[in-house]
Amino acid sequence: MKVGISSPIVALSGKRPEWEAEAGTAELVQVAETADRLGYEFMTCGDHVAVPPGLHRGERFYDPLATFSFLAGRTRRLRFLPYVLVLPFYHPLEIAKRYGTLDHLSGGRLILGFGVGNLKEEFDLLDVPFEDRGPRADDALKALRAALSGRQVSYEGPYFSFQDMVIDPHAVQPKVPMWIGGHSERALRRAVTLGDGWAPAPQSFRGPTPELMREMLDRHDLPDDFNVLFTPGERLDPISDPARVTDIIATAEQAGATHINLTVRHNSLPHYLEQLEAFAKTAALDIEP
Repeated sequence: MKVGISSPIVALSGKRPEWEAEAGTAELVQVAETADRLGYEFMTCGDHVAVPPGLHRGERFYDPLATFSFLAGRTRRLRFLPYVLVLPFYHPLEIAKRYGTLDHLSGGRLILGFGVGNLKEEFDLLDVPFEDRGPRADDALKALRAALSGRQVSYEGPYFSFQDMVIDPHAVQPKVPMWIGGHSERALRRAVTLGDGWAPAPQSFRGPTPELMREMLDRHDLPDDFNVLFTPGERLDPISDPARVTDIIATAEQAGATHINLTVRHNSLPHYLEQLEAFAKTAALDIEP
């Protein structure tokens, strides 16, 4: 079981500790460097351009490309997962070039997480069609698969078309992992047929229970290398309750997950980092000396 962190600081929603609201570059670097040393697989960052005031999911959203590009230079092993990019906001070649450059500069540490989006106000603001966002996203995924890891690329589809276009630099991974967000059957079908993994929302955002996740996965013929992200429906306290760490890993395995997206209880930056270390030791992650 691989474990990544649902990054603090980069997004604020609900009741979060005061230190996160006041934190900046130095604190974010400490989080990334600690996660890197402790053997965590990835860190996350969401994707919103501009949101209405008072949005229930929060108002702060760091830009994932700028954030990950900065942190790539301060880490060696940690991978970077935008969880999730709103795919209809972008032309596939824009993602292939911008995030392909990140993959190039980081030495192949990119995982792409995609969703079709559901905040209509943001679609309207960006003058992006909302009603056909599903089929538009499907075509974009096919175009991305054709474009992400090649220098001279071509694609022909109902929404996107390009012939013999050069992308230099581009992703160094021969096949950049593409994980699809969303908690519906349609989202899972999109993940199985067009992606490399499924990254549903946590239960607190209407995501599936572990039991439902297992039922949904069992209805599909999954590829051997298909990845599934499980976000526990609670903030863990590895320092005070290490047994719960073991329980959550077992729950994730039973649900069919290959990765856990970790959130922990904390009241300060030192407390957060201590929780990461406690979880890593209990879960036997690949901690550097």
